[in-house]
Amino acid sequence: MTDTGFPSVADIVPQGGRMMLLSSILEHSEDHTVCAVEVSADTPFVEAGGAVPAVMGVEYLAQCVAAHAGLQAWARGEPPRVGFLIGARRLDLCAPTGFRVGQRLIARVTRTWGEEEFAMFACRLVDAASDAVVVEGNLNVFLPRSLERFQGVSPR
Repeated sequence: MTDTGFPSVADIVPQGGRMMLLSSILEHSEDHTVCAVEVSADTPFVEAGGAVPAVMGVEYLAQCVAAHAGLQAWARGEPPRVGFLIGARRLDLCAPTGFRVGQRLIARVTRTWGEEEFAMFACRLVDAASDAVVVEGNLNVFLPRSLERFQGVSPR
């Protein structure tokens, strides 16, 4: 457990190693979750100019959705499940220069539709220092109860 009372991000989100992009969980309820992202020099995808491209904000938000699902599973005593980002709607990237090293971002996701395997989340990524919106939109996700039903399925 962390000092926020939540398990560590690594315990509830399936991504591992360097692809774990969230720093911590700040809030959680049945329908929403808030996470922090600390952009550092060793953050994946930092480009030569010292910034992470703005499009990576979508992955930060998707991992916050994964944290939301992982916290719900944790509360039920279940392991986290693998989920899939299947689409984005009305996505605005408001940080044309991306995210700079040293910047702290806050990801807020709220479930607006869905209960079981399919859901839609209203998402907002803001700069922690200014509260300026840097990415905003809706993410559609698929969180299958089991991946086993897809084994041996081949595309036609």
